[in-house]
Amino acid sequence: MIPSDIDELLEGGPTLDAVAGLALRKARAVAGRVGAGVVLAADTVVVIDGVVLGKPLGPDEARGMLVRLRGRQHEVITGVAVVDAGTGRADSTTAVSRVLMAGYPDATIEAYVASGAPFDKAGAYAIQDLNGALVDGVVGSYTNVVGLPVEATRRLLEGFGVVSERRA
Repeated sequence: MIPSDIDELLEGGPTLDAVAGLALRKARAVAGRVGAGVVLAADTVVVIDGVVLGKPLGPDEARGMLVRLRGRQHEVITGVAVVDAGTGRADSTTAVSRVLMAGYPDATIEAYVASGAPFDKAGAYAIQDLNGALVDGVVGSYTNVVGLPVEATRRLLEGFGVVSERRA
């Protein structure tokens, strides 16, 4: 893994395009440094009520995000991009999943925030944390909600000649 070290602010326009564009900027930044090979990059946001929730800046923001999400449905959008560092050829896509959060109590929020787990996660949560207790259901790709939609990523990589072995 090579950090892109770019500004992760979303550019204007539709959220799907903005998230895919951010992933593409990350991939291009890394491709420019490595010179050869296929570079994969991704970025994930949470959207509720038309508002994009990125990574919380501190405990108060994390707490506020978790309260806002509690018992409600939101979208998780991940942009995935692939760049051939040698040729500059690039492609990107987005995956969208709908997530219904559980009606967790304030005590769960406080303990989760105190653990430090929410601070590097869009929307201040990870579906796999607390044995999945924060989430009641997912429509769409579970791996998208984890942070990298495996299905969409596989399709993009196959377009660049990177073929995965499928197990029976």
